[in-house]
Amino acid sequence: MATRAEGCAIDYTPSTGVAAGEAVVVGSMVGVASRPIAANELGALNVEGVFSIVKPTGAGTAIAQGAKVYLYQSQAVTGATGTVMGFAAKAAATTDNTVDVLLVPGA
Repeated sequence: MATRAEGCAIDYTPSTGVAAGEAVVVGSMVGVASRPIAANELGALNVEGVFSIVKPTGAGTAIAQGAKVYLYQSQAVTGATGTVMGFAAKAAATTDNTVDVLLVPGA
């Protein structure tokens, strides 16, 4: 069998535009756009790697290194709400605006 792709990115055609760095739910997985993708245009989403994802700030939003991370309302959160993305690659404090997430499909 011939290899079609290395598996670190998937083709994706959004119905609305996607910004570079934006995390997107596709079925049961999350991918991150490395470049902007225009609405109804073919682009690619990274499904492996470590990416800085926006998270809520304030009380109770610290994320420990190694914690399972979910995408909920376009933000990285812990708990069982949203679509699982992977794991926190390093800790994020309550005052941090982002958390580094290691994408792990099927985590």
